[in-house]
Amino acid sequence: MLEVENVHAYYRGNEALKGVSLEVGPGEIIALIGANGAGKTTLLNCISGLHTDMVGRISFGGADISGAPAHKLVKHGLVQCPENRQLFGSMTVQENLEMGAYLWSEQNRGESLSKRLEHMLRKFPVLKSRRRQLAGTLSGGEQQMVAIARGLMSDPKLLMLDEPSLGLAPIIVEEVFGIIKEMRNEGRTILLVEQNAIAALDLSDRAYLLETGSVTFSGPSKVFMKDARVRRAYLGKDLEAPNSSC
Repeated sequence: MLEVENVHAYYRGNEALKGVSLEVGPGEIIALIGANGAGKTTLLNCISGLHTDMVGRISFGGADISGAPAHKLVKHGLVQCPENRQLFGSMTVQENLEMGAYLWSEQNRGESLSKRLEHMLRKFPVLKSRRRQLAGTLSGGEQQMVAIARGLMSDPKLLMLDEPSLGLAPIIVEEVFGIIKEMRNEGRTILLVEQNAIAALDLSDRAYLLETGSVTFSGPSKVFMKDARVRRAYLGKDLEAPNSSC
């Protein structure tokens, strides 16, 4: 579905991505892990058309989308939920969700926006009682649910989630990852950037490790969990199991 080939990205002449390549197949959840500043958000922004100072090839559904504007990519089913939610704080929850369906409503006139909205409020019941509340007054966890629901309002073919657990309390993190598990069970295709590497690997089919702008390791998520270097650097686990001998 998505192919990224040898992408280099730049900020004011500095190289942020150094020949990154990855693939996402239909129905897969792909985790992208790495330290802060590794280039994960830059890569998502290149894919979604938000960062255009780049070279390389990005294809989606077999079409070359390198450098395509973000609104055209959303129209074709590629949606990004940005880091830190980036909601319209002075608009209500319902208005934020309706914004997510702006292009979808143009293409799907046979299904009313109200039906789409009600479907999303059933999926995220905590938002139903908040639908008239200003998004900026919600808790962090509620805002994250609005951001995910807004992304789903357009019924995307590929949903990119950028740090969905960032800044949330542990109990809310569990709830957010529960929502992602539900999307996996529904067959959604997801590219997940997440600092909580253990949770991301537990959810995903395959993973890529990004370090200082380069992919240094990739493979099935189960392989990541067993790799000694990845375990020590990103999973907070020792290289060797404790010695059980007396």
